[in-house]
Amino acid sequence: MGFLGLFRDTDMQNSQMPKIDYSKGPVLEIQPDVPWADTLVFNPAIVKEPGSADLHMLFRGIGPWPQARTNNGGDPYPCFLGYAVSKDNGVTWQADWSRPALSPAMNYKADEIRVKNEKGELVVDYSNGCIEDPRLIWLDGELLLTVACRMFPPGAYWIVDDPMQCAPDWARAGQGGLGKAATENRTVTVLYKVDLSALKARKYDAAFQYITHLTDPDRSDNRDAFLFPERMMIDGRMQYVLIHRPKDPYAFPLGSNPGTLNIYVTAADSFRGFLLPSLKHEILAEPQEKWEANRIGASFPPIRISDSEWLLPTHGKQDDIVGYTQSFMILKDRPNQLPVVSHRCTERLMYAKQKWELEGRFTIPCMFPCGAVVIDGELIIGYGAADERIGIARVNFDELVSYIRRFPVK
Repeated sequence: MGFLGLFRDTDMQNSQMPKIDYSKGPVLEIQPDVPWADTLVFNPAIVKEPGSADLHMLFRGIGPWPQARTNNGGDPYPCFLGYAVSKDNGVTWQADWSRPALSPAMNYKADEIRVKNEKGELVVDYSNGCIEDPRLIWLDGELLLTVACRMFPPGAYWIVDDPMQCAPDWARAGQGGLGKAATENRTVTVLYKVDLSALKARKYDAAFQYITHLTDPDRSDNRDAFLFPERMMIDGRMQYVLIHRPKDPYAFPLGSNPGTLNIYVTAADSFRGFLLPSLKHEILAEPQEKWEANRIGASFPPIRISDSEWLLPTHGKQDDIVGYTQSFMILKDRPNQLPVVSHRCTERLMYAKQKWELEGRFTIPCMFPCGAVVIDGELIIGYGAADERIGIARVNFDELVSYIRRFPVK
């Protein structure tokens, strides 16, 4: 039996799925008069403020940026992060369209692609050209942000998917001394610390502190990477735990079907420790179902279910016709070891259906959440639709978890 023969299409087995309610229309969408958000608005992360009913969102915005154009292509389309707040549990959102909350520097000279980290050290700025797909967590009392970044902005990727389209000549020639982050414009996951008070006050220059990159671009393009919101006891010491999805299937331990794009998990004593080549990486999940045939990835940070369990949302892509859809897993902690999957839903639970979720420049159907919160027993999920709009989905948290428990991993 071939690889695809291992897949099962179980969409028809959904009569007992938990009820998921979706926005009847977008809560945020493209703004024709806002240069950084006049083309695409999507993929939101949301977080709840402790001691407050307010919800805060960082979302991805894209617009043409002719002032950063090189001689190699058309207008670059850098990715910015915008900010929005909700005071009614995510029903409505007020976005600040006056400026991005976090912007790439877009320097094109190799020796100028630098940024100060939290220690005041001048380090390579892997977020120089593009800041995508935010994920937010509270960890040890601090608000942390992981983002997928590129050294140079892309062009109109929904037309021509060439990451080097807007790169400077020296990078295209393999020069500059910045590795494959420059010469191939690979995606690198970067960690920021967020000052929520400054973010709320729209003091954006003081709201974000660059910490470090978490993935090594010379090893693989790597995205859908984020931290667990708690440290874990692994190998006899408390460690940070990272989920990631490398693009190179041969850069990390191979699974049962070599060449597939898998979800990995690893642990480190410090954030910079994730860059150590000696670090152990274990496969958390491989593609299994037909709707995951092209790739699988984690969608947003795990949410605690019990003292030893987590709910992890995942996305899969079958092809350009079915596109990106969503499901869930339950992870189980293990003494002194990395967590493993104990339950895995075989069905697509979330996918674009409504007209407004499907229409856009990006023709591949795409529902893509980057964050969620649990409030009064309800899981509130922010998702991008068609790469042009943002919606909110809601589901009873306990009912969802109970349903996922019907799919134990054998």
